[in-house]
Amino acid sequence: MSKDHQVKAKKHLGQHFLNDESVAEKIANTLSFQGYKHVLEIGPGMGVLTKYLLQKDTITHVIEIDTESVEYLKNNYLNLANRVIEQDFLKFDLNLVFNNEPFAIIGNYPYNISTQIVFKTLEMRDQIPEFSGMFQKEVAQRICSKEGSKVYGILSVLTQAFYHAEYLFTVPPHVFNPPPKVDSGVLLLKRKENFTLPCDETLLFKVVKTGFQQRRKTLRNSLKTFNLSDNLKANSIFDKRPEQLSVQEFIELTLLIENDINP
Repeated sequence: MSKDHQVKAKKHLGQHFLNDESVAEKIANTLSFQGYKHVLEIGPGMGVLTKYLLQKDTITHVIEIDTESVEYLKNNYLNLANRVIEQDFLKFDLNLVFNNEPFAIIGNYPYNISTQIVFKTLEMRDQIPEFSGMFQKEVAQRICSKEGSKVYGILSVLTQAFYHAEYLFTVPPHVFNPPPKVDSGVLLLKRKENFTLPCDETLLFKVVKTGFQQRRKTLRNSLKTFNLSDNLKANSIFDKRPEQLSVQEFIELTLLIENDINP
């Protein structure tokens, strides 16, 4: 492949290549680059964001599943060549590269796997102090939304249990090739100083997911499968619907359920 060969966007990989340099630079500047030596970019494509990351005082790695993009990056970014990981981010053991060291994640994420990328980040939160990048606008808004909002849900609560989430700016379709059908949104997640929870984390995930599966019902009805005592169900928190509970209230609710299940 020649250096100036352009990579063709592949629909099955959800590729939309950003071709606006100022937007790419703005996204690169969303991270603080403090408290970690490594940055991992997911889905770099032709490296429009990568080139700005390489100017930072950190070690940039990229993970890319598209062989054509991998070849392009190795030809055009020679100082990156040995840090191009040709793997599927969702399936790859990142500690084969990072060896349990902290790293930040950034990217222009493929819409079709963006929520799975967030869930994998939550699983690895001990190592990921910062995460930023571009999502479909409504997904970015959902991740950052607060209780009482129509879009507040599982992703909002579980992300914000461990990270401060901030919606930064909107990106219109015309700066991509091919242009997506919707606006994109860039967000920043900064891990909370105290990101260990006082409740059982597996139980919290289960309570949040079960509650929101029937989001129109009160928690008394949606959490029936937990077989809670009548005494606990009399608590006024069970009069609420899941979208009315803050992240902190979900943690408190999980503690109540934990004590009820294991008295």
